[in-house]
Amino acid sequence: MWAEQGSFGAALAAVDERQRDAIGRASAGYVGTSDGWQDFARNGAMTWEYERAGPGNIALIAELPRRAVLSLGFGSSAEAAATLAIGGLLQPFDNVLQQHTALWQAWQAERSDRYAVPLDVPRSLADEFLVSTIVLRSHLDKTFPGAMVASLSIPWGDSGNERGGYHLVWPRDLVETAGALLALGADQEARDTLRYLMATQLQDGHWYQNQWVGGTPHWQGVQLDETAFPVLLAAALDEREALAGIEVEDMVRHALGFFARTGPATEQDRWEDQHIIAFLITHYPQPSSDGTKHTLAVSIAALVAGADLLPPPAADWALELADFWNLPSQVLARRDILRQVIPIHNRGDNVVARADELVGTDFLQLVRFGLRRADDPVILDSVPSCRRTAEDRHPCRPGLASLQLRRLWRARGRQPLCVLDGTPRIIRR
Repeated sequence: MWAEQGSFGAALAAVDERQRDAIGRASAGYVGTSDGWQDFARNGAMTWEYERAGPGNIALIAELPRRAVLSLGFGSSAEAAATLAIGGLLQPFDNVLQQHTALWQAWQAERSDRYAVPLDVPRSLADEFLVSTIVLRSHLDKTFPGAMVASLSIPWGDSGNERGGYHLVWPRDLVETAGALLALGADQEARDTLRYLMATQLQDGHWYQNQWVGGTPHWQGVQLDETAFPVLLAAALDEREALAGIEVEDMVRHALGFFARTGPATEQDRWEDQHIIAFLITHYPQPSSDGTKHTLAVSIAALVAGADLLPPPAADWALELADFWNLPSQVLARRDILRQVIPIHNRGDNVVARADELVGTDFLQLVRFGLRRADDPVILDSVPSCRRTAEDRHPCRPGLASLQLRRLWRARGRQPLCVLDGTPRIIRR
């Protein structure tokens, strides 16, 4: 079975124990109309055998024996993909497995030389570390070194025609994954990601909201933290003396220059929430740490970390801007502003809520990035407020619960810092 779109092809082949073709009946159909799922849902068996389908959102189905070895190939055409898939099957499966395992063992040994799990860590936790490294590295693209989609756990094409989502490269998720690999000793993978980011940085200094692995943009919103994260990755590599000759000054200069021209407010925040930072900065011209905490915390941290990668006077300017954005303010004192309605995006149901009804935990990012002490009175007063809100959750679907939006004006006599985070959380029971 094969499929292709433009210059990309995919093919699925299968053989039995004697390396003979094991695919029986097969069918190609349009998702939601004539695909195999619809066939079984309507007829209880495979009754359709369509030779081809397309163009469109297509799904393939095939009949296999109880035992078979499958191979999925990718290439510049359907024929090229089929050649790779079939060629890979014409050898014992154990040979392929041993080669694959040997490569992973060699990589794990090299990684462990730079980062070893502490000896006092329980075996179960050490095993989770090992599995985590494999899951993270599995996201690496095989064609563009350093590129990683946000999550391989989110496929596409199974239930709709949406082409966007977490099978795209998001700079935020990319750097967070690369940072985890770096912490686990995978220096080379982190360097590859930094080079990929430098190659895809836009002329004005920022990165696309998300893109295909080759650099073609998909969603083109501006989310300021996605310009901050690449700077933090460069700084983390520099701190470990692991840049290995990569010159990052120009990248950092352009990124921080974009901050100066655009920040601290952009039209989008994480999860495509819009107008929340802009809403606050519009009414409070002095930039402060009381906007959306995650974005501001990451951005300020990038200014500080990036300053170490720039010569003066650019380094001095970056530190001064970081201090200015980090000034404490009394933005919450204007209750008339907090009663205004803010749209909650990326929900699909046109949710809106008053600013004083929005609760979240992004204020903890101020502590994580070193901008506030963990024992800061405002931080301490905000934690129980958010905890109480989380406990007042209501069911939304099996196994999940949604934070109920609440007004939190009476939190131990202080206005809780967390009320200005504009994204309701989904938490597990």
